[in-house]
Amino acid sequence: MERFLVQGSGPLNGVVPIGGAKNSALKLMAASLLAEGSTSLLNVPDIADVAIMGELLEAMGVQIRRVGNRIDIDVPAELDPVAPYSLVERMRASIVVLGPLLARLGRARVAMPGGDDFGSRPIDMHLQGLEQLGATFSHEHGDITGKADRLVGAEVLLEFPSVGATENLMMAAVLARGTTIIENAAREPEITDLANFLSQMGATIDGLGTSRLTVEGVEVLRPTTYTVIPDRVEAATFLSAVAVCGGELLLKGARSDHMEMLIRKLEEMGMSLAAEPSGLRVEVRNRLRAVDISTLPYPGLATDYKPFLVTALCVAEGAGMVTENIFAGRFRYIDELVRMGAEIRAEGRHAVVRGVERLSGAPVRAHDIRAGAALVVAGLVAEGETVISDAHHVDRGYEDLAGKLASVGALVTRT
Repeated sequence: MERFLVQGSGPLNGVVPIGGAKNSALKLMAASLLAEGSTSLLNVPDIADVAIMGELLEAMGVQIRRVGNRIDIDVPAELDPVAPYSLVERMRASIVVLGPLLARLGRARVAMPGGDDFGSRPIDMHLQGLEQLGATFSHEHGDITGKADRLVGAEVLLEFPSVGATENLMMAAVLARGTTIIENAAREPEITDLANFLSQMGATIDGLGTSRLTVEGVEVLRPTTYTVIPDRVEAATFLSAVAVCGGELLLKGARSDHMEMLIRKLEEMGMSLAAEPSGLRVEVRNRLRAVDISTLPYPGLATDYKPFLVTALCVAEGAGMVTENIFAGRFRYIDELVRMGAEIRAEGRHAVVRGVERLSGAPVRAHDIRAGAALVVAGLVAEGETVISDAHHVDRGYEDLAGKLASVGALVTRT
């Protein structure tokens, strides 16, 4: 049985290296399909989702080789542009191969996506945007089949700043004829990382970091070597661990400019944070204060941060209101925290969390990547032992979470 065993722990002290961003590495791997030849990605985390994306690319005829934190991706001239259900159902991010395949080959067949279980996340915006660039789609036998003779630039207005739709459109537009403008584009650091990667391959993209991206299509892209940005959600995980345990950590490689709203909220709770040349230093000496939090698209508070902030609120002084504005179903882990003695009342998109002195160890289950990691953090401030089952969910997004926590004093093992 795959599980984490966690004991209540004292203050955490030391240095934690923050790995490459999962949500960037996966999209850069997909974008490598746009150029024939060998692309190398550095600072790639050794996690299950990266392995699944590697299997997906290999199924299309790509050769993948990993050496340490480097992945070499050898893309042939001819590809089989099919993303089968057996792989796509394991990871929703697989849908981002659709844009690059249509741009380079003019055809693609991708199974309807699976992945994390926290509410409906329709891909309509992906398809509607690509249709505006000239693609046509049919849906049968659980697959989406797309065709395009040659994509043509257009002005696309997204009804919501969807990260996945922005990425798919950007990757499609770089080889389209003419100019594409994406209005209400997502602004996450991972979007900028993808744009920088594409630019290094020869693409022309303006408006990075803004909600209006302008892409001038080019005839061909070239392979390149690129370093993935650090994972801001992994950094948030360790910030929540020191929030509940106290202590002082240096999150080596973490970029404070990617987490400004999160840092502001944690400072409001009483945490001391300081950006340093080598990363982000954080110190907690006293019990933190409760605050209200509300998830929003970047630069607001990311929905991926919310499980960690809720866990911190569980043992903070006072009560805080939590509002989920992105994914309606992303409160399922609250039942697990309540099993551990948390005082949480949830209804619809809102939850009120009243802090207690300490949680109580219990058997709980990870429902998705971040919820599972948040339960590990909760176990650090619980009396007795917490056993978190379905640990494979956490493996999708973390490289040796238990080992990194143990290295700074946490009592946690992965079995």
